[in-house]
Amino acid sequence: MTKINVVSTIARIVLGILFVAHGLDKFQMGLGNVEAWFDSIGVPGPLAYAVAYIELVGGILLIAGIFTRYVAALLVIILIGAIITTKLSVGLLGNGQMAGYELDLSFIVIAVYLIVADRSPLSLDHMLWRKRSA
Repeated sequence: MTKINVVSTIARIVLGILFVAHGLDKFQMGLGNVEAWFDSIGVPGPLAYAVAYIELVGGILLIAGIFTRYVAALLVIILIGAIITTKLSVGLLGNGQMAGYELDLSFIVIAVYLIVADRSPLSLDHMLWRKRSA
């Protein structure tokens, strides 16, 4: 296993853990509350449910390393949506009351890397696709 494979695996697992945490946070707040907040900022409320499930399940899938490219692409879309709808107006570093979009940009860079990188040998993706191509 190369250094790149190790770093790719660490990046995938850490990003997965972070999105599991974000998804769980939405469930703990109550999806109804998240829906109301989405409505209050002009985002259709029902999207709160999709975002929460994508973050939670997507994070778990990233940790396991399955459907990594597809999950990472969905997360990029969610992150771009979060920047455009809530964080762009407060700036890169935020305004003292709300965080800026610097963390979202970091997550986007990691997710884009996972979309284009070779499959890590320590992932279910690698095991599944290796067997199919053999």
